Amino acid sequence: MTADQVDTGAIDSDTTGEIAGVVAGLRRVHASGRTRPAQWRIDQLRGIERMLDEREDEITAALAEDLGRDTFESWMVDILPNKIEAAHARKRVRRWMRSRPRSLPMHQMPALGWVQYEPLGVVLVIGAWNAPLTVTLGPLVAAVSAGNCAVVKPSELAPATARLLARLLPEYLDAEAVAVVEGDGRTTQALLAQGFDHVFFTGGTEIGRKILAGAAAQLTPVTLELGGRNPAIVMRDADLAVTARRIAWTKVANSAQSCIAADYVLAERSVRDELVERIVHSLNEFRKSGSARGVRIVNTRQFDRLAGYLADTEARVALGGGSDRATLTVEPTVLVDPSPEEPVMREEIFGPILPVLAVDSLDEAIAFVNARPKPLASYVFTRSARTRRRVLAEVSSGGAVVNHLTYQLVAPQLPFGGVGSSGMGRYHGRSGFKTLGNRKAVLLKPFKPDPRFAYPPYTDRARKLIRRMYRA
Repeated sequence: MTADQVDTGAIDSDTTGEIAGVVAGLRRVHASGRTRPAQWRIDQLRGIERMLDEREDEITAALAEDLGRDTFESWMVDILPNKIEAAHARKRVRRWMRSRPRSLPMHQMPALGWVQYEPLGVVLVIGAWNAPLTVTLGPLVAAVSAGNCAVVKPSELAPATARLLARLLPEYLDAEAVAVVEGDGRTTQALLAQGFDHVFFTGGTEIGRKILAGAAAQLTPVTLELGGRNPAIVMRDADLAVTARRIAWTKVANSAQSCIAADYVLAERSVRDELVERIVHSLNEFRKSGSARGVRIVNTRQFDRLAGYLADTEARVALGGGSDRATLTVEPTVLVDPSPEEPVMREEIFGPILPVLAVDSLDEAIAFVNARPKPLASYVFTRSARTRRRVLAEVSSGGAVVNHLTYQLVAPQLPFGGVGSSGMGRYHGRSGFKTLGNRKAVLLKPFKPDPRFAYPPYTDRARKLIRRMYRA
C-alpha cells in the first residue's frame, strides 16, 4: 500500500511526554482487568457498529473531503466492511475466548492440557489514508475483541477523517481504554518508542520497514499490512465479459487507491485484444454517470507519481492517459504491453492505471509473477479446475481469489494479510483475535503419582524405563 514518507525528525518533549502519559494511562486500565470480560469486549464492538450506523453522514462527509468519494462508495469501502467485521466478532467473541483442550502424549500422563486466550495489553494501530476507516477500525475490532487497550493513530493524509475518529471513538467506546493520537510520522516514532505489546501498521512497504525497525528496539511484535503488485491472470477459457467488468471495477472503486486492486493483467495472447476492448468498454460504462473524465487522487505527491508513470510509458494507450494537476485527477487508463522495466511495471501503481500484457501460456504467466516480489493478492480467471489448482499451488501470495477480485477483504471468516514484502501477520475474524491475543499453553499435573525413578541419580533401570516411556 503506497504511503508518503515518514518524517523521522525530532518531536518536542511536551508531545513526547503527552504520548507517554496516554500510554501509561492505558496500561493502568489494562492492569486493572477491566478489558478482560467478554461483556466489555462486546460493548466495544457494539459501539463501533452504532457509530457506523448513527454517524454515517458525518463519516461520508469526511471521506468526501479527504478523498473526493461519493456517499455510496464510502459506504461500500469504509462503512460496510467494518460493520461486517464488528458484528462477526461480537457474535462470536465469547466462543473465541473459551479455553481449548489439547490431547497430550502418554509420557505426560496423568495430566491435562489446554490453550487459553489472554489479552496482550496495549496495542498500537497505525492507519493509512486510502481506506481510513477500514484500516483503522478493522484492526481495532481485532484489538478489543482480544481484550486489549489500544491507541489509534489515523493517517494525517486523511485529516478530516482523522479528526472525526478523534471525536467519535471516545463517544462510542471506552475512552479510558481506547485513545486516538493524531500527528505525522514523528508522532508515530514517538509512539513506537513507548514499547507497545503489539503494533499493527497498514501502509507502504518502505514505511513498513521503518515501522519494523522502530519496533525492534523495544522488541515489539508487529503486524504489517503492506502492498504489492497484484496480478490478474486471465486464461482464454474465462468469461471475458464478466472478467473485464470485474477487473475494470477495481480500477475506479476508490480511484484504485487500494492495496488489493489488480496492479496488472496477464492475458493469454489469443484473447488479450478482446479483453482490452471489453475492459475499455466497461470503464466507459462506469464513467457515464460522472461529469469528470478523471478520478480524484489523494494528494500532489501521489498525483505526480501516477502522472510520471503515464509520461514515461512506451505502451499503447487503449484508454485514457490524461491527467489534471489542478484538480488532482487522473483518467482511468489502460496500457497495452508496457515494458516490464518501466516504472509502471516495477512499482505498486495504487491508482487508476491498468497495464495489460500478453502471455503465451500459463507457465509464462506463473513465471512472470514468481520473478517478482510476492503480492498481497493474486487473481486468476478461468473455468479450468486444473488451471485454478496450479495458480493457487504455484503462486505465493497473501491471499487469492478465483474469477473475481478484492472480495476477500469483506469475508471475516478468511484470514487477511501479506507474505514476504507484502506484509506479515493475519487479521479479520478469529484470525485477528488470535493475532492480537496471547495463546497461552497450560499443562496441569497432579501431585501424585510422583515416581522416584523420574529424578536423579538415574539407575540403569530408571534410564531404560524413561527411554521406553518417551518411545511410546
